[in-house]
Amino acid sequence: MITLKSKAEVACIEAACRIVGDILEFLEAKIKPGVTTLELDNLAGDYIGQRGAVSAFKGYKGFPANICTSVNDVIVHGIPGRQVLKDGDIISVDVGVKLNGYYGDAAITFPVGKISQEAKRLLAVAEGALYEGISKASADNRLYDISSAIQKYAESNGFSVVREFVGHGIGSKMHEDPQIPNFGEAGTGPRLKPGMVFAIEPMVNSGTYKAEVLEDGWTAVTKDRRLSAHFEHTIYIGEGGPEILTKWQKRNL
Repeated sequence: MITLKSKAEVACIEAACRIVGDILEFLEAKIKPGVTTLELDNLAGDYIGQRGAVSAFKGYKGFPANICTSVNDVIVHGIPGRQVLKDGDIISVDVGVKLNGYYGDAAITFPVGKISQEAKRLLAVAEGALYEGISKASADNRLYDISSAIQKYAESNGFSVVREFVGHGIGSKMHEDPQIPNFGEAGTGPRLKPGMVFAIEPMVNSGTYKAEVLEDGWTAVTKDRRLSAHFEHTIYIGEGGPEILTKWQKRNL
């Protein structure tokens, strides 16, 4: 059963999402060669606390950090640490917070210094796939209309979409039904209704869609070790269509 949210609940989710968007835009200015992923995590943790929220990730099933920092071939769930960012890297920063019992979740993949043309194109396509998916999140569409739009956009541009990790419902829990794959057949899945709140998050790879998880039990990397990008918004399905709650600005790469 997919939970429909009341206007009051949506307002609470939106407040959490506003903090998430603000954190991502705050961190963007800090991402540069020479910075460690742990420094970014510490900055995010301080920011979350200053806004009266708590990290949705820290302690979740044992995850040790405030945010996920996934560099280059890391798809998702990279653990912040001593890794120093270098010119030409890309880094996916995934942020989730809890505020007054409700959650917000979003991610952006940022360039570090001057990146390759392949990396630029990957980031542009991954972000474009996100907005293609969001465009299908309207009442009376089907759930996998979102999935199909993401897959078609990524694959038509020569990239692949990850199968092992998916988007999800969100609200009073970090992960709620339904799961939202980034691949699927249009016209199938549950009917979408006003009041649904989803975290839509395409993960797009330069090479194969296949992934593997490293020994730490968290870090998911591309099987062929080529680049991966991750973009995510939390959205609300209103009477007039999808509304983006995590309002970070489009990258325009």
